[in-house]
Amino acid sequence: MNRLMNKIALVTGGSRGIGEAIVLRLAEEGADVAINFNSERSREQAEEVKRKVEALGRRAIIIRADVGNKQDVINMLVMIENQLGEIEILVNNAGIAPFEPFMQVTEETWDRTFNTNVKSIFLISQLVAKKMIPKRYGKIINILSTASLMVTSPIITHYQASKAAGHMLTKGMAIELGKYNINVNAVGPSTVDTDMCTDFLADPEIRLKEEKANPMKRLGTAKQIGDAVVFLASNEAEQINGHLMMVDGGLTVKAAQPEDHLEH
Repeated sequence: MNRLMNKIALVTGGSRGIGEAIVLRLAEEGADVAINFNSERSREQAEEVKRKVEALGRRAIIIRADVGNKQDVINMLVMIENQLGEIEILVNNAGIAPFEPFMQVTEETWDRTFNTNVKSIFLISQLVAKKMIPKRYGKIINILSTASLMVTSPIITHYQASKAAGHMLTKGMAIELGKYNINVNAVGPSTVDTDMCTDFLADPEIRLKEEKANPMKRLGTAKQIGDAVVFLASNEAEQINGHLMMVDGGLTVKAAQPEDHLEH
């Protein structure tokens, strides 16, 4: 506890699911948190997360912004600085994964996916890093995916491409910003049981297949991702830079093979 006491954090897409879990874990460790969301239908959820943070004795604000839009990002960062202070921990969590086979993906879906999953990391990190550099301190953590390393589904090629791009962006940023004592890392979840996957996991057969495919024989949790973020944001990880920490039960180190090969 208290590993992040009085640090100022921003979590994009922080109103629900993995984002909410990250917000709450940061607050539990002593951070004050700006909670970003992107649509009015998420405002009530963001308000509820804010109340949970305040119940932990920490400050919180909510900000609606399209993280793929530069002016929205600029306005958001000004608001955070005015109300909480300069950001010391940036968690680029916002992401989308529209299910569409490659031959049906539209240019609009492609652009929306890359704006949210990749361009947002570029825009926000660049602006936040400008304030971190003079202080020679900062933690930037990008929430990526097992899809950063492997093809996880035949119907999210655009998503996988965006997450692979996010992985290389993380590495490049880490090299350039490391000399300023800014750590840039990423976390790669496998399938996590959140509202983003509600429809997908509603089919018991699909849920069972997801569980059986994982070496741990279970799905991940949002809290596990929050725990990884807290570690990477803490002084315990001060020499970790440019790393993609897989929180996937070993999924990405397991070669595809018939289940009986493992059992017998």
